[in-house]
Order: sequence, then structure tokens, then C-alpha cells
Amino acid sequence: MTRDRLHQIIFEADTPKGKAFDIALLIAILLSVLIVMLESVASIDEEYGSLLLTLEWIFTILFTIEYLLRIYSINKPLKYIFSSMGIIDLLAILPTYLTFAFPFLSTLTVIRSIRIIRIFRVFKLKRYIRGAHTMQIALRNSVPKIIVFLLSVLLLIIILGTIMYIFEGLVGGNPGFQDIPNSIYWSIVTLTTVGYGNVIPVTVIGKIIAAAIMLLGYGIIAVPTGIVTAGIIKTKKNISTQACINCSKEGHDVDALYCKYCGAKIHND
Repeated sequence: MTRDRLHQIIFEADTPKGKAFDIALLIAILLSVLIVMLESVASIDEEYGSLLLTLEWIFTILFTIEYLLRIYSINKPLKYIFSSMGIIDLLAILPTYLTFAFPFLSTLTVIRSIRIIRIFRVFKLKRYIRGAHTMQIALRNSVPKIIVFLLSVLLLIIILGTIMYIFEGLVGGNPGFQDIPNSIYWSIVTLTTVGYGNVIPVTVIGKIIAAAIMLLGYGIIAVPTGIVTAGIIKTKKNISTQACINCSKEGHDVDALYCKYCGAKIHND
């Protein structure tokens, strides 16, 4: 099998073999994550520990083969190795080999937690979310607006926290508002509608301001959602599952002939 054909099967889902590979890998990811969860249950691990360990090694070997094939099928392997998905794929298999190469790690409670990194396999599911590319583009385009929004909220929180410090801390003598940082923390908790209830205003003005913050919180929470939703609606391009064989980047239009990131020719058969 040629490297180009192997790349089509592993990185793309436009062909029957590519779809079959994705489905098989999806099932393997879900099962491996389930094993990690079961291992964390003491009673299950005590009774079925050896079976779970055997299955863990089977999945680790399968993911290792997949990882190596992905590296082999790309013209520039380092692009994939140091990409976000490449690092996640490595984290999915590395802990098992570490505990095998260094058995003493399993006796150290703190260091042994590195095995939990295997849960990163769940992030490999990102490849199979059909709307992931559209969401990524929408989020990327919405970042400037969201930053401006968050800065405005931060300024509002500082102002409200300072006002509460004046009326509740200085005037009302409320111990929960003894300084501005604590007052700002209370504003954040109230604005986000979390409301721990460990600190409450006691003055009339403080209660009025608190009520206003609570009502304001409902409106503020909806703003980022609206920004991202508008970005998704604006992103009407039909994105394919094709990945560049040169740089492994995804998110190309269905009629694209060349990669929009590195300019290499992409497969459009």
C-alpha cells in the first residue's frame, strides 16, 4: 500500500476504508477509556486487574501501531508529532510504557497517577465530531470579540467589588467584605450565578447592588454563546474530512485542490 493511500485511510473519512478505520478506532478509544475508568474502582481492579491489564496492553499496542502509521504516512512527520493531536496520541500510549520500563513508578502513589494521563485518549474523539471544524473556525473568529467582552466583564467586576467594599466593608462593617480582593471575589461568584452563600450583604444598598448583579449575570452568561453562535452561522463553508499529507492540517473546503496552510496539493479524488 502506497503512503498516499495509507494517508487517505488514516487521516480522511471520504472513502469506505477511511470510514471503517475511523469507526474501528472510535470503538477502541471508547473501550480503552472505559478500562481506565474501571481500573480506578478498587473492587473491580482487585478482582479483574489482570484482565484489565491485558486489555490495556492490547489497546496500547494498537494505538502505538496507529501512531507510527500516522507518522509514516505524512511527508513531514515532525509537523504531526508536535501538533496538538500528535501530542495527545503520544500521551495516550506513553504512561503504559513508562510503568513497564520503570516498575518502581507503580509503587509511588503520586507518580503512579501518570497512568491517568491515558484518559487523554478521549480527546482523540475530536477527530470524529463532524461539526468540529466549523466550531473551531467559529471560535477562532470569535476570539477578539470574546476577549473584549471578558475585559469589559472584568472591569465591571472590579467596579462592583469596590462599591460593595465601600458600602458593606467600610460602612456596614461586614466581615465578608473586609478588603477589595474579597469583595471582587464575591462579585465574581454572584455574577456567574454560582452563589456559595458564605458571604451575604447586610446593608440595604448592598442588597440592591447584589440583586442587580444577579440579574445582570443571566444576561452576561448568554453573551459568549451568542457570539459563538453568530460565528457558526456565518461560517457556511462546507468543510471536508481531508487532511494535508504534507502538514497534516485539516479544515479544507470540499473543492480545495491545495492546502491553505502549506500550499501542498491535497487529495481530491
